[in-house]
Amino acid sequence: MTWQFEHVTLGQRVRFGTGTAATDLAAEVSRLGARRVMLISGEPVAAEVTAGIDVAVHCTDVAPHVPVENAERARALAADADLLVSVGGGSTTGLAKAVALTTGLPIVAVPTTYAGSEATNVWGLTEASRKTTGSDNRVLPVTVIYDTALTATLPRSLAVASGCNALAHCVDSMWAPRTDPINQALALEGIRALSTGLRQDAREQLLYGAYLAAVAFASAGSGLHHKICHVLGGAYNLPHAETHTAVLPHVLAFNAVAVPEAATRIRDALGGSLLDLYAEIGASPVLRGVPDVREAAALILPSVPPSNPRAVTEDDLIALLTTAQNGAPQA
Repeated sequence: MTWQFEHVTLGQRVRFGTGTAATDLAAEVSRLGARRVMLISGEPVAAEVTAGIDVAVHCTDVAPHVPVENAERARALAADADLLVSVGGGSTTGLAKAVALTTGLPIVAVPTTYAGSEATNVWGLTEASRKTTGSDNRVLPVTVIYDTALTATLPRSLAVASGCNALAHCVDSMWAPRTDPINQALALEGIRALSTGLRQDAREQLLYGAYLAAVAFASAGSGLHHKICHVLGGAYNLPHAETHTAVLPHVLAFNAVAVPEAATRIRDALGGSLLDLYAEIGASPVLRGVPDVREAAALILPSVPPSNPRAVTEDDLIALLTTAQNGAPQA
């Protein structure tokens, strides 16, 4: 085998521990020399996390898929800030990114789920039921603070959906537009950690796997799975993690026939089939909330990556979404 590729790893500080978020955050605020911190969070735990710093302004205007109007209000609040601190899941990190995109303010992200947005330079905004995404290094948090204690109160159903969302980052990274052996290795180790964490409710493994998944995804880019889910989420205001969980087995089944070696590596890392893992942990492969699969397929088709390992037609998307609604992946 002869390899030829160009790999980019994004520069970012990571602090990982249990019960250390407040101490780690205070240290990062001091290191960055911030004087006017804007806290972005709608979670009660944010008060505990920020106990050791002074917060100049607090924005709680967090919503799924980051509506443009929410972003504009948050940007106005950030007029005098010199640092953004986000405490929460993917929607919270996403709002901080929307502010950083236009202000250039640095972000310290403190995740409370396994969304992975904190480790990517990808942003997303929704307007008039259409979600626009892009990449910009201004939105990459300068520091991520992982604290397993912050995930301890996640309801099991949300932890499962969030963990499966992280799995989707890994699977998509195996054949995304910029995939290479380095991010495939990260993705496969991420799958191993996440599948173990999901089976055993091992929060350290889940956070570790979620970070690896996001790093791989940031390098490899958005594949077919993420293009489908971004369009569906924006068009029908679907819950992010649950939608990724439902769609993943169907995209994996669709692409597996074209890349059997990658599919085998994914299965080996999972320790079995994805559907067997879903049955074991109580994850649902059933897509809900899409009223018209033909309309949805037409919206998705222009976003399909030309590099997808299998050619995708509108009829393919209709079939994929239909089987997703029924919960039975295509052969």
